[in-house]
Amino acid sequence: MPQPSIRLARPTSTADSLFAQLRARIFLLGAFVGSMWVIFFLSAALPFLQLNRHGVVPRTLSGLQGILFAPWLHANVMHIVSNTGPLIILGWLCMWPRIANFWQATIGAMLGAGLCAWLLGAPYTVHIGASGLVFGYAGYLVARAHYTRQILAMLVALFVAGSYGLTMFLGVMPVYPGVSWQSHLGGALGGILAARAAARSLRRS
Repeated sequence: MPQPSIRLARPTSTADSLFAQLRARIFLLGAFVGSMWVIFFLSAALPFLQLNRHGVVPRTLSGLQGILFAPWLHANVMHIVSNTGPLIILGWLCMWPRIANFWQATIGAMLGAGLCAWLLGAPYTVHIGASGLVFGYAGYLVARAHYTRQILAMLVALFVAGSYGLTMFLGVMPVYPGVSWQSHLGGALGGILAARAAARSLRRS
């Protein structure tokens, strides 16, 4: 009768675990932001698709679809380029300590930006772009420091406030023609509420 072979499991080292976490986060963020560029190139190559009409159209039933689609739609190259850097930086910071934090911030920002644009936007306008996510991530990171009072979270919040504070402050006010301040304001509020909900769930666990 054959004897069963004995195999020793090699314990996963801290370095291996960290590398796996980094790889997962890089892949997720790259796919997330990269998908926006794919949609942009598709829209530019096939203009007859008129993808931008799927943005948020205030106070119309069909315009509610923009809550989901608007972050992936951009008017031109400068529009998507200006959003890409902050999306990568702030999105990366939202992924720590858990990837789930990124999804919390993303869902909160999308809902906040889309609903605020739908409720407060001018009639017959279309709101598109990922800047609502940018403002949502910033709001999430700053609010997380307030709710958790963790040293690392506070340092991240100081970095966000110092790097993007003035831009965020001006962005939520109607000072730039053609810019959806409603999406910015709603995204920031959505991020703050998501951080609050996440902190409460941690306290209960």
